[in-house]
Amino acid sequence: MKERKVYETSSAQETFEIGRRLGEEARRGMVYALNGDLGTGKTVFSKGFAAGLGIVEPVSSPTFTILQIYEEGRLPLYHFDVYRIEDPDEMEEVGLDEYLEGDGVCLIEWAERIEELLPEDCIRVDLEKEPARGNDLRRITITG
Repeated sequence: MKERKVYETSSAQETFEIGRRLGEEARRGMVYALNGDLGTGKTVFSKGFAAGLGIVEPVSSPTFTILQIYEEGRLPLYHFDVYRIEDPDEMEEVGLDEYLEGDGVCLIEWAERIEELLPEDCIRVDLEKEPARGNDLRRITITG
């Protein structure tokens, strides 16, 4: 059974810090699948993750380019945002397989859209709002 951890955050900074800790622990070849509705903190988490890899340049969600590569950290970061992908086969054009087997770490926002292409051992990060408990509260579940 895969290990599962659940965190609750009450600010963007706390979400960033959880991402940073995961980035510090990341190793070559790891794949992180981020899932969550709009506004749940995927990009904030991604910025923290990049910081944990030692990346200092600004990190934004590559919604229109699908892939942004950051090579200045201790490992290359292949940051995908597949929100605009309508058919998982489109990822072949981007070269997803090369990055999954590359020298860096893959971080994929909206990963549920390409679920069938993800490796079985990827780490799943699910971000959810908790509106009943406050607008800033997030539940972050990490599985894998």
